[in-house]
Amino acid sequence: MASDDLHWFTTLAELERVGAAADRLHLTQPTLSRMLARLEHRLGVRLFDRHGKRLTLNDFGRVYYDHARRAQAELDAAARELADLANPAKGVVRLSFLHSFGARLIPELVAGFRRTSAHITFILDQGAAEMVAAHVLDGTSDLGLVSPKPAAPGLGWRTLLRQRLALAVPAEHRLVARRQVRLSEVAEADFIALHPGFGMRRILDDLCAAADFRPRVVFESSDLVTVAGLVAAGLGVAILPAEEPPLRGPQPGPVLVPLADPGATRAVGLIWSSTAVHGEVVRRFRDFAFDWAVE
Repeated sequence: MASDDLHWFTTLAELERVGAAADRLHLTQPTLSRMLARLEHRLGVRLFDRHGKRLTLNDFGRVYYDHARRAQAELDAAARELADLANPAKGVVRLSFLHSFGARLIPELVAGFRRTSAHITFILDQGAAEMVAAHVLDGTSDLGLVSPKPAAPGLGWRTLLRQRLALAVPAEHRLVARRQVRLSEVAEADFIALHPGFGMRRILDDLCAAADFRPRVVFESSDLVTVAGLVAAGLGVAILPAEEPPLRGPQPGPVLVPLADPGATRAVGLIWSSTAVHGEVVRRFRDFAFDWAVE
């Protein structure tokens, strides 16, 4: 596949409409249709099933799309590495991370790095742990900051810190005066949790399984700030980091009671693709994060 074909083909594959793709690419619809026809003729297979004006990737198209995305990621990485070599004082780091790290951890890391590398640009992306891992594996992001360690193969991992975990309870809860608590003491409680696929949800499920019960989850959210707010409103209990609670608004937050359960911590670490070739700037930021972790 010619490198010029990568962009228009992946755009068409993602939009699955010739008209919408042509508009985004600033092409006419007949021109884009001819480009697709030439590509399919060269490959000897149809890449899309036609449904009127709608296109749907077929099995051949999905295979080709996966390879096209990887090829584009490799070319983009090569361009960034060349740019790093040409001007090592500039560059881009694409960093994905969990929502809960946006309040303190990411600002500290980025600000610390830019004190000595002021012209480095960061492209930041937030999401669930599974999404962060997927973006690192497919080349959308250079590095990811997640917790716990992903199970997906093909990822490098380095622990940066460990956070103690606490049971978050409303201010009037029976356990607020306790110095620590075991999860088994709230086995019958209503739990507020992140959606499946988020790191803290996996930690909650694992800790509850170790305590020999399955949590009754009554509310699910995509960020810990909402979880903390729902707990403070008296709608249930939750597990939150003890050292770095979510940012609080004008209303009082929940009370955090440290957990006494074995393993009631979460490892926060940096991930990267074990097969990707990173540019100098990405390697410098990764080394900076490693050094920051041991200070």
